[in-house]
Amino acid sequence: MTETTIFAAKRIITMNPARPVATHVATRDGRILGAGTLDELEGWGEYILDERFSDKVLMPGFVEGHAHTMEGTLWRKTYCGFFDRVDPGGRRWPGLKSLGAVLDRLSEAERALTDPDEPLGGFQLDPIYLGNVEVTRHDLDRVSGGRPVGVLHASGHIMNVNSRALELAGLLRHGINHPGIPLGDDGLPLGPLKGPDVYTPVGRHVGFDRSLTDADEPGLRDFARLCVRTGTTTITDLASRLEPDAVDMMERVTSEDSFPVRVVPLKFFMGHTPEDLVSYVLELRDRSTDRLRLGRIKIVADGSIQGFTARLRWPGYFNGATNGLWYIAPEHLAEIYRRSLWAGIPVHTHTNGDEATELVLDTLEPLLGKHPSPDHRFTLQHCQLADAAQFRRMKKLGMCVNLFANHHFYWGDEHYRLTVGPERASRMNACRTAMETGVPMAIHSDAPVTPLAPLFTAWAAVNRITASGRVQGEHERISVAAALNAITLGAAYTLHLDSEIGSVETGKAADFSVLEDDPTAVAPESLKDVGVWGTVQGGRIFEAAAL
Repeated sequence: MTETTIFAAKRIITMNPARPVATHVATRDGRILGAGTLDELEGWGEYILDERFSDKVLMPGFVEGHAHTMEGTLWRKTYCGFFDRVDPGGRRWPGLKSLGAVLDRLSEAERALTDPDEPLGGFQLDPIYLGNVEVTRHDLDRVSGGRPVGVLHASGHIMNVNSRALELAGLLRHGINHPGIPLGDDGLPLGPLKGPDVYTPVGRHVGFDRSLTDADEPGLRDFARLCVRTGTTTITDLASRLEPDAVDMMERVTSEDSFPVRVVPLKFFMGHTPEDLVSYVLELRDRSTDRLRLGRIKIVADGSIQGFTARLRWPGYFNGATNGLWYIAPEHLAEIYRRSLWAGIPVHTHTNGDEATELVLDTLEPLLGKHPSPDHRFTLQHCQLADAAQFRRMKKLGMCVNLFANHHFYWGDEHYRLTVGPERASRMNACRTAMETGVPMAIHSDAPVTPLAPLFTAWAAVNRITASGRVQGEHERISVAAALNAITLGAAYTLHLDSEIGSVETGKAADFSVLEDDPTAVAPESLKDVGVWGTVQGGRIFEAAAL
């Protein structure tokens, strides 16, 4: 018989209502035999008692239902964000509080390059915190006039480039007419490129190639280190192109005994006909392994609210900005949904603005009448401005929602002041409304948009505190218990994995977050400060300090 290990802990929070708390958990072959007391578990026969966690608290391994493994690769670019950020190696990068500081850091990185033709890339730019200035090609020309320079926004929906990058892409000319390419007074592109369809052709000239949304091998390994540090044992890659060579790499790397996390990549919709997209995803699904789960689709309907590219219903943006961009045609959306429902493929759709959410609801409802699918679990990702009526429609249609709880902290003040105004900002990411309506719910970080840290995400949903320290939308706060459910079983449910992960109970994967403190015992405002020792994934132990 295979060896049985029983882990002892100070406390085990199981998320299993039949046995909510335990002191020991028995595992065999990477799965859970049971949780309870040592006396109860001894009935499984001979065992090894592992007491290394006797002063720790175990929870089900955290499930991040919306992230992008490309963060591991992005850290080889120059960090240009407003907030302090820790890279995969543990280095803390100070946030940049002005456009001048951003240009200084880029200039410092440019001087370190020895090849005059090597592009310079940066990431995490957030102009809304720099006085909402328009970062132009002229600004980036101050970094380099001869070297192509490009900086990706924190949202991932906009890229700013210099004149040389536009020139290389054939765009530094008159006659450009595209809503995602603003023009200067001289009639030439100003530098911001709004939307992946616009910036992707230019991105390859500034170090962001077509596979920007995919991690390369070093990036995937680096991102896995972030997962261990945050207690995450299952991570989505929620917009991967999944080109054949990338799939081969992910399959090989995730199969290694030392790889510490289960990866769930969703195939990005752009660049494919609906027929080819569904056909390819069906082929991928057959290649799934325990630590690489394939066979899902990601659609992006609109852009970002803080980038003013999300689609909002009347009355639009609070500051009068022009409404945002559509990233998909309605008929294209409908055809992907139709074919996916028929094939049994889950689809997750990005909708930041409430007009985008309305489009999805209006599209899916008649299709479900023709192709009933009682357990499709199509999930709206972000869904930040949905109102109560839209949540009721989601419930009726059997949909799930994954809300961007971190937004309250990182952009809540700006949404209140500038983008959507006080009333709508106070109900954004309406976790309590989703719960009370009965819509299955997860919450997420959208790393690298905000840092991967499920306990911080839970803290954000519980407290709804903005960066300035205000409580914004007290009526949408949820309990600690509900937030912990959202980062474990809730997220697992949206991925159709709730029968395998998300709770500590018999038959499920031996995936645990190993914590220094009990998140149910600390004050709610201290939830984000609970320390993470590391993880157990499939029975394999990974200590964060050893990475």
